[in-house]
Amino acid sequence: MSDLAPHYLVITVGSTGDLHPFVSLASQLQALGRTVTVLTHSYYAARVAAAGLRCIALGNDEDYLALLRNPDIWHPQKSFAALLANYADGLREIGTAISQLGAPASSVVICHPFAVPAAAIAREQGLVAHIVAGILAPSNLKTCHDPLTIGPLSVPSWVPMSWRRAYWRLVERGWIDPVALGEVNTLRREQGLAPVTSFMNHLAHAPDLSLALFPDWFAPTQPDWPQPLLRGDFPLFEIDAGQPLPDALAEFLAAGEPPLVFTAGTGNLHAARFFACALAATQRLGQRALLLSRERAQIPTELPASVLWQPYVPLAQLLPHATALVHHGGIGSTAEALRAGIPQLITPFAWDQFDNGARIAALGCGLRLPASRLSPARLARTLGRLLDQAAFRQQARTQRTHFATAPAGQDMAQELEQALSRLP
Repeated sequence: MSDLAPHYLVITVGSTGDLHPFVSLASQLQALGRTVTVLTHSYYAARVAAAGLRCIALGNDEDYLALLRNPDIWHPQKSFAALLANYADGLREIGTAISQLGAPASSVVICHPFAVPAAAIAREQGLVAHIVAGILAPSNLKTCHDPLTIGPLSVPSWVPMSWRRAYWRLVERGWIDPVALGEVNTLRREQGLAPVTSFMNHLAHAPDLSLALFPDWFAPTQPDWPQPLLRGDFPLFEIDAGQPLPDALAEFLAAGEPPLVFTAGTGNLHAARFFACALAATQRLGQRALLLSRERAQIPTELPASVLWQPYVPLAQLLPHATALVHHGGIGSTAEALRAGIPQLITPFAWDQFDNGARIAALGCGLRLPASRLSPARLARTLGRLLDQAAFRQQARTQRTHFATAPAGQDMAQELEQALSRLP
């Protein structure tokens, strides 16, 4: 790699849970005096600019919100096809933005895995030098080793390795490649480039470096993860952190016992059933509750005095005042509950949420209840178990100690640059 400091192109797609880790890393690199440009959805451009970063907006707000309004993106089996319905168009726009940016050819792309195919084309065209894949959650890295969780299915530890490989081939050929490969190769043909034959292999091996943004104690490195691999930590960062709690929330917290906090994720517009069950279950248990959703329409119309709705509160500020977190299992929410040292109940909908939930259960600091199985009675029983058994609270406090010795963010940026300097 050149001795000159590179221009970093930080590319991310998805919800705020996908945005914040990359904004955190971009901010750390900029603090080192590096030139950094963030490429992300237009919907988040103002928030990125508010963090003091240069931003190139992708797409438009209407198309992004239309995607969020599609309930299939939260379905365990339909989510992948729903999200990648116009994948080639999105990759094409990223490629156009890179080519028009006029950054030096020594630039480094740090990107969400779904942006890797566009970055790979830019590298083949000589527009960038290197690609770093930012891996937000363990399940984003394909493995045949334990724990092996693909969507809602966990493969038992006794299953032989040959069967595990066969199962992955079945998943890729029957579910992933039919959706993704055509979109990726359409774009590659347009650029006169050879097609790729496996989407998952392309995401794993096209990057020059993979950066795991979660610690080893949460997910140990597996023998079949891509190399070189740089291990990081949870990039606990929220653009809105540091703001005082809203008056209504501060008054609510001061008025009684710490509440249960419920969130289905900032990007989930289809969680009305989740919040209806939350209200019913907390009423059965006699618990106070805080319901977090940007969409008031998802929240039951009538709320008792023991339940408060808020559109958004940074979890880093809120969770130290909570008794437990009930959430979808996004990696950012999972990490914030671990840092706060409170038990968590994960209700996975899709994506990496099932694997994150399995890891929390294995750590002994929480439970899982799939969103598809939610009912007021079942949620109340599971929450009762979580709250009544002291072992969950003790294990949550134990896991919190990891964060006292976590490396500073600036260390991560410096380690990344050191790893890049070792690339050919």
